[in-house]
Order: sequence, then structure tokens, then C-alpha cells
Amino acid sequence: MTTPTADIDENAPRIESKYEFVEYLASGGKPKTDWRIGTEHEKFGFLKDGLRPLPYEGEASVSAVLHALKDKFGWEPISEGEHLIGLQKDGASVSLEPGGQFELSGAPLEHIHQTCNEVGRHLEEVKQVSDHLGVAFLGLGFSPIWSLEETPLMPKGRYKIMRDYMRKVGRLGQQMMFRSCTVQTNLDFADEADMVKKYRVSLALQPLGTALFANSPFAEGRPNGYQSYRANVWTDTDPDRTGMLPFVFEDGFGFERYVDYALDVPMYFIRRDGGYLNCAGLSFRDFMKGELPARPGELPTLEDFKDHISTIFPEVRLKTFLEMRGSDSGPWDRICALPAFWVGILYDSHSLDGAWDLVKHWTPEQRETMRRAAPALGLKTPLPNGEGTLQDLALEVLKISRYGLKARGMLSTSGDDETGFLSELDLIAESGQTPAERMLRRYHEKWNRDLSHVFEEYAF
Repeated sequence: MTTPTADIDENAPRIESKYEFVEYLASGGKPKTDWRIGTEHEKFGFLKDGLRPLPYEGEASVSAVLHALKDKFGWEPISEGEHLIGLQKDGASVSLEPGGQFELSGAPLEHIHQTCNEVGRHLEEVKQVSDHLGVAFLGLGFSPIWSLEETPLMPKGRYKIMRDYMRKVGRLGQQMMFRSCTVQTNLDFADEADMVKKYRVSLALQPLGTALFANSPFAEGRPNGYQSYRANVWTDTDPDRTGMLPFVFEDGFGFERYVDYALDVPMYFIRRDGGYLNCAGLSFRDFMKGELPARPGELPTLEDFKDHISTIFPEVRLKTFLEMRGSDSGPWDRICALPAFWVGILYDSHSLDGAWDLVKHWTPEQRETMRRAAPALGLKTPLPNGEGTLQDLALEVLKISRYGLKARGMLSTSGDDETGFLSELDLIAESGQTPAERMLRRYHEKWNRDLSHVFEEYAF
């Protein structure tokens, strides 16, 4: 989750009309030459001695890693009170998820070669400062051995508010907060019509993204019955702010309809006086009328709205760009593959049209059925209307994505285009075996059901 870097300006203009929020979302539209790629990934820190989760404070800790990155590599600090909670440099940031998961939010970059170089530099920096601390990082979609009770809470004010509210909605929200890791990419649109088409295609295809990147088959030291337990957790987190958003496919969908949806999602907090004011469950519409019980008579700023939409978690999220949110975190090559997959589909008009033709006839019920089946069944998930399985769809969509990447013609310094970043996904689709299924096979055979091996073979 993005870490705010400044307090709300008490003198900022106040918002009374939702159309100011509509204009804000629309301001993200830009010409194709200015479209960029932002990639985010999360990972679990652990102590090599004892394979315990990384605490916030101590000689070997989250705080120690952040301070070492700051001192050794020139990252600028982001603090909340006396606690260092993040870093920023050159348009990128490092932030902390609730259970200490490390997140790199990459800078907006032109092509996947740059993205993969950025990820590689970050992982190398983290490894350099972590090795002498006895710390390492793991690329999985869900915490494989630690219980919720063993997982630390990071000292960020918003997380206590969110944790307490999660206990009231759904069953698995705290599991999502503290024990899951994702990789996502943030992509641009030209205008409202382009946003709508990209939103519909990417939302319909998120179950495929879940299956191709499924990488979380363990929990509390044993198989959990899923290929992507992270994705399963999201199906029972908070129905008010998650899911497949059927209204996106309805006639008339656009920026205004999304704002209406966002304003009806219950609030978590507002930032005031250097901290977070608990507004969990309250109405942003009441806030716009000056009737927020926690701040009577006060109207919101645009920054309040930005904070609010950052606490909405559908499978694809709209800000001034689109966020693809349906995939498990994983190793370096799949972190690079995720943006390549979506860029090839969404950044070429022929690819976008081809992908839309594959999914446009699905009903809301069919899309939801696939979303709920994919975490367990992976690429064996049936498509609607007897059209095959997600493996069949993967093979077709990867062809479309490869075409789009080829058409972009973005070359590395050695003259390679971006299609090579799909190689790992090609192997997954052709074999029909998800990363989770591969891992489970190793668990039962090579590892002799000893999950300590995952910390050796899947650490960065």
C-alpha cells in the first residue's frame, strides 16, 4: 500500500462536488507516447536463524534493513513519528505492509527492460544490506509457516485501524493484511473510452493472472489446499471493497460511475495532525456534506479522496491509472513477467481488441465463478460455456500478449525486444502446471515434506 509522504494541508481547497473527483481520475489520460509501466512487488523478510518473521525493531529487523538501505544507497527516509516506515528515490519507493512485507513500488518506466533492471537493482541492494544481518527475503504469495499470532504489526497508524475493522467484515481480512504478498503492475490509459476497455479486459482476465502466477500452496507449515491461497483470502476479506465489480461491464460505465462506487465504500481513516483519525465504517458521502462524525463541519480535500481510493481493493483498481492486482508474488523472472504480460495485452490496440473478443460474452456470474475457482484449480479452472480451461485461455492470451510486445518494438541495449519476459509464462501454460503445483511436487518428493527447504530454494 502506498505510503503518504506528507500531512494533509489544512489550507487545501475543500471538495463539495463529486465531479472534482471525476476530473481527478480523468486527469490520468495521456497520449500513448507518454504511457508508462509501474511495477510493485512484495516479499517476506525472515531471520535465517530459526526462520522466524522479521520484527520491526532490533539488530536484525525491518528497521535495520531500512536504515542500511538509506545509509548505503542514498534512499530518502519516510517516517511516521519516530519510526522509519519507508524510503524514496528517483520516483520509486520502499514501503512496509502490515506484517513487515517489504514492497518496492517502482518508478513509472518506459519499457520492461527498465522495469526488470530496477527490480534487479533493488533485490541486489536488499541482499547486500541483509546478508550481514542474518536476514533474507522470500518471494511467495502467502506466508508458508508463520501463524497470524507470530506475525508482527508494523508501526503505521493506518494498519491498527484496518486490522480492527477487518475483524468485523469477512473472515480472512487479517490474513490478507499480514500474511500475503503480491506483484502488480500499474498501466496508463488515453481517455475514458480507453480506460473502460482496458478495465473490462483486465478485470475479466484476472483469474488467468491468478492461475499463471499461483505461488502460495502452504500455510502454517503444510499444504493449504490451494494453489493461490492469497487469491482465496481475497474472496472473503471485505465484500464492500473487493471483487470483480460487475458494474464495470454495464452500459454507461466511466469515471463518474467509479467515483459513485468509491464514495459508497466505507472509510478507514483520514490523516490529520500528523496521525490517522479512525473513521472505520463511516461514509465519505457524509464527509462531503460536512457530516463526518469524527470531524463535524469539515469537508474533504482531494488528498482525502486519494487516501480513500487507496483503501479500495478490487481485482483491478482505478486511480489515475489502472492497477492489476490479481497475482501472487514470486521470483525475479515472474516479477518481470507480470508487467510484460499485461503491457502486451493492454498497450497495443490489436491485442486489446483480440483479448476483448475472448472475454466479452462472459456474464458477471461466470466471471465470479472463475475468480473463486482459480485459487484452487489453477490452470485447470473451467472456462464458461464449455470453452476449455484457463490453460487453453493462457495459450491464446500469451500469443496476443507476445504480438503486442513485438509490435511495441522496445529493444534492450543488446537488441532484444520485450517478448523474452514471457518465456516463464510460456512454460507454465504449455505444461499446465502452475508454480504452486511445481512447488508441491518438490515438497512431497525432494523436500520430504520439510518446508524449511522453501527458505533455501525460494529466497531472493
